[in-house]
Amino acid sequence: MHIAQLRDFCLSKKGVTEHFPFDNVTLVFKVMNKIFVLLRIDKWEQGAQCVNLKCDPEKAEELREFYEGVQPGWHSNKKHWNTVTLNSKDISQNLAVALINHSYDMVVKGLTKKTQVILKDL
Repeated sequence: MHIAQLRDFCLSKKGVTEHFPFDNVTLVFKVMNKIFVLLRIDKWEQGAQCVNLKCDPEKAEELREFYEGVQPGWHSNKKHWNTVTLNSKDISQNLAVALINHSYDMVVKGLTKKTQVILKDL
């Protein structure tokens, strides 16, 4: 997956915005102001096409055991976040899309009911 494809895919989701809240190289995608994708553009350009994605804790453990390209979240809560190397030989584009969707869904699920209603109406 190219970075432009990742960006377009994330921005196509309801309520998603992009930000550089930490510095000028750490790009985050938020749904209703909550992060669901985080990546370092400088590292991406150097070949480390990694993204941090929110994940159900049990599923996160299973993914880490099964896929070499899935590791505990770098600089994140390792219980709830995975770092996924998208250009790893065992991470297909379909899997990458599914994991991004799961991250988005996990964040939406954690939003207040009021915010979820606002998101549905967008």
